[in-house]
Amino acid sequence: MDFFTFAITYLPYLLKGALVTIEIAVIGIAAGSIIGLSLGLGRVSKVKIFSKISGLYIWAVRGTPLLLQLFVIHFAIPSMFSALTMPPFVSACIALSLNAGAYIAEIARGAIQSIDKGQMEAARSLGLSNRQAMRYVIIPQAFRRMLPPLGNEFIALIKESSLVSTIALYDLLRTGQQIISSTYRYMEIFIMVGAIYLLLTTLMTAVVGKIERRVSVYE
Repeated sequence: MDFFTFAITYLPYLLKGALVTIEIAVIGIAAGSIIGLSLGLGRVSKVKIFSKISGLYIWAVRGTPLLLQLFVIHFAIPSMFSALTMPPFVSACIALSLNAGAYIAEIARGAIQSIDKGQMEAARSLGLSNRQAMRYVIIPQAFRRMLPPLGNEFIALIKESSLVSTIALYDLLRTGQQIISSTYRYMEIFIMVGAIYLLLTTLMTAVVGKIERRVSVYE
């Protein structure tokens, strides 16, 4: 079977796996953004307990491999609680979300601290509470500065999601491995898988760039 015929035959299966990759990456970045923003606010909080807890979480997650975190969530935790079952898709989403949250927290912290302190003082002088000032003045400005690194984090998450193949989740890479096991066409599959990953990251880069340009118009 020539490469073209082979590609046409197996491309639909790889695209199905790519859809799983996209799903877990989108869930990971969405949930991770919520976790990261919460942790980022905790890091800049004047309440020491919030700052310490957030810092400890970020230190622990950023200091250990994503693969280890994935194994702990999928294998170790369910083994401790016999009644708990963890489907691969759920484990993957949780692990990616928690991991992304730690990195996004530092992005959020840096963006918030980059806003001039005079902005907070001006908001408070207008009668806004500290919470209102953060919500309506500081965070909207910080979000614009978060966009470039946040886009990079999403692109990295798409590539890092390939690790979920180790827990038997049929993402793009796992699907490719399964096809290889029955066809022994290593080079063709790896080329196709690599091309799909490259396409996904290129499209994401273009989308992020467009969002950045649109947001910059309103600055």
